Amino acid sequence: MDKNSKRHAHSIVKIGVAGATNIGHCGVDALDIGQELGREIVRHGAMALTGATTGFPLWVAQGVKDEGGMNIGFSPAATQKEHSEVYRLPVDFMDVIVYTGFGYVGRDLLFTRSSDALILGCGQIGTIHAFSIAFQDKKPIGVLEGPWKVDDTVRSLLETDKEASKMVVFDKDPKRLLEKVLELVKEYKTTIEK
Repeated sequence: MDKNSKRHAHSIVKIGVAGATNIGHCGVDALDIGQELGREIVRHGAMALTGATTGFPLWVAQGVKDEGGMNIGFSPAATQKEHSEVYRLPVDFMDVIVYTGFGYVGRDLLFTRSSDALILGCGQIGTIHAFSIAFQDKKPIGVLEGPWKVDDTVRSLLETDKEASKMVVFDKDPKRLLEKVLELVKEYKTTIEK
């Protein structure tokens, strides 16, 4: 490959993925869906960002690594020791972990703001927290539909702001959802560059 044709890391689209760490409510196919989303992120030339946690984000990270991609995790902890021993979070499947030291709330802010777009999988209140940050920042958001309630919750929240909801897309298929999100990223980057 010609050295001038190589993409710089800062030009790679960074897809943040938020989802539940406790996955009992996610349904039997959630593992496969999460891993497929991770694989699709890599197939589309993007990089995955997560909260460096368990559950749905970990499954996405597994899919990313299966496809040879790169994961960056944002930890609520200040150190690897705190990450592993206090928060009891894994380091598996992460290429880089940013130890924020800001707890879950501060971690979500840094993780979401570091992403070009956010995809929500099976989730709970923390997933909605990440959604709120991305929505307020007017970032592209994809909502993965499934046997969970996040998609219904987001639709309900969007009823109050039809204009801003144009930056939010829904789909049950990880590949189609990612393609919709990447189109929004193109629009978003064009808008902020003006």
